[in-house]
Amino acid sequence: MVMVLGAITIAVPGNAASPSSPASSSPVPGRIMVKFRDNTAASGVLGQHGLTDGPPIGSTGAHLIQVPAGRELQLVEALNRNPAVEYAEPDELVTADTSDTYFDRQYALQNVGQSFTNTAGTVTVAAGKADADVDAVEAWNVTTGGGTRVAIIDSGVAADNSDISPQVTDRVNFSDKTIVSPDDYDRYGHGTHVAGIVAAVANNSTGVAGVCPSCSILDVKVLNDSGSGSSSAIAKGVDWAATHGARVINMSLGQRVSSRTLEVAVNNAWNQGVVIVAAAGNAGTQAQVYPGAYPNVIAVAATDNRDAKASFSTYGKWVDVAAPGVSVYSTFPNHPFALETQYGSSEGYDILSGTSMASPVVAATAALVWSTAAGTSNASVRAKVESTADPISGTGTYWAHGRVNACKAVGCVAP
Repeated sequence: MVMVLGAITIAVPGNAASPSSPASSSPVPGRIMVKFRDNTAASGVLGQHGLTDGPPIGSTGAHLIQVPAGRELQLVEALNRNPAVEYAEPDELVTADTSDTYFDRQYALQNVGQSFTNTAGTVTVAAGKADADVDAVEAWNVTTGGGTRVAIIDSGVAADNSDISPQVTDRVNFSDKTIVSPDDYDRYGHGTHVAGIVAAVANNSTGVAGVCPSCSILDVKVLNDSGSGSSSAIAKGVDWAATHGARVINMSLGQRVSSRTLEVAVNNAWNQGVVIVAAAGNAGTQAQVYPGAYPNVIAVAATDNRDAKASFSTYGKWVDVAAPGVSVYSTFPNHPFALETQYGSSEGYDILSGTSMASPVVAATAALVWSTAAGTSNASVRAKVESTADPISGTGTYWAHGRVNACKAVGCVAP
């Protein structure tokens, strides 16, 4: 199951397997992913089970095979016994993890200990600790991103919020949602919120500012109106982003079961020079979540406005860094969307909490680094982001490095 760090959940902790218990598979009904050692054998092997070959999944080498619903795991087991099959696996269900008008509500960018009430007037965010932020405003004295392309692999980016839609330079849809009208780009709301954290337009007297306000967004829609998608859709999205100029990929989503197909897509993107960032999950445990737990991905935990680990945040030494993820203010669609009903969020702008919100802070920080002299390779960018993180409480236990600091990452002196 792929989660919009969502069914681990967006705003509140969800249920997940403990570190010591195996995660259970949640296959998408009616299809599996198969990679053959030699594609010429595909028809014969599949024919033995009454199946036919299917389309390739990006550049992973795996194919998406239609199977009778309810027989996914049985056929995976049978195909894995065939020496002509490199591997067969379920297509796991994935869900979402979850001078500007409202700039003073963006403690993640510049925290002066402020408190505020959300747009709907239902949530008051307590005053925070000064400097529990990523020093983004100071980083802008060095760079604001220089058009660096960041792919948001999520539920889409709304076309009707002028604070983020102008930043979108290309779109693609790998979800099971058919796009009929511009409002269909994001009827869930999660992707628009994540994109705004990365690159909302700054200094336009409207709304909020992104951590990388001069970045460009590649809108890669893999989640439908309920925030659900699949491993194969994400793998195709990663492949598309890497071949369309993304320097950074953000995935505020996850699944509890590892996928070889998805890991191949991630490794291919890394080998093409892309920095890949993903949410660690909202289960409040140490259980690994994928793609965040893959070695070539920066896994991100969430902190609050006092620099403490968020109660819901997944943690552990497999998690790389932390970033603000509690009550993060950002963009939403200006039309009805699912999270508006689910969490009482307001159209236009409001808060969400989750490692889904922390991950794009790190992705945007990586994008800022790409636009500096240190941006020579994805390995150097990742090293810079991690090595300059502030060693707050929990570093070395809750996460390997610290809470990211955009100013230090781009070479300026943080206050």
